[in-house]
Amino acid sequence: MMIIIFVGRSNVGKSSTIRALTGAKIRIGKRPGVTLKPNIIYYEGHRLIDLPGFGFMERVNEEKQEKIKDFIVHFVERGKFDKAVQVTDIKSFAEIAKRWEKRGYIPLEIEMFHFLRELGYDVVLVANKIDKIPRDKRDEKLNELCELLGLRLPWDTHKFIVPFSAKTKENLNTLKEIIFSS
Repeated sequence: MMIIIFVGRSNVGKSSTIRALTGAKIRIGKRPGVTLKPNIIYYEGHRLIDLPGFGFMERVNEEKQEKIKDFIVHFVERGKFDKAVQVTDIKSFAEIAKRWEKRGYIPLEIEMFHFLRELGYDVVLVANKIDKIPRDKRDEKLNELCELLGLRLPWDTHKFIVPFSAKTKENLNTLKEIIFSS
């Protein structure tokens, strides 16, 4: 049995990705901040932990958002997990990251990716919402993701990056294979 955590910014599709992977009836929403505490899903002998998103949460005050972010960091640091699945919204990832970098900050998603790797986790990076990117622009977007994360190009040399759509289930079998392989 593997214990797998799912992390990512608010509203990137963590819960939707788990729903697509498992068929579990998980509460999902169109607004950021639906998942406010860890949600555990059992699937084929594995334990999947859907963590709250970090960053903006609609209808959640800043103090509670900070508490949730601190909780996520402590949870990830103290846990004994076999894998970490970081879900990103590939359509908006670069735009949001560049906006934060212009302000002099390390974007949260980039910081989380490096944090997970520093802790020694086997990280699977899900580039969710790939269905919203025209096919002829996908490689460009995925390479931009790699550049911002400081990874070598091209993106497809990294077997842990999976372009995915929780909505259409594009690349679902590939994602399952990568996540559930030892």
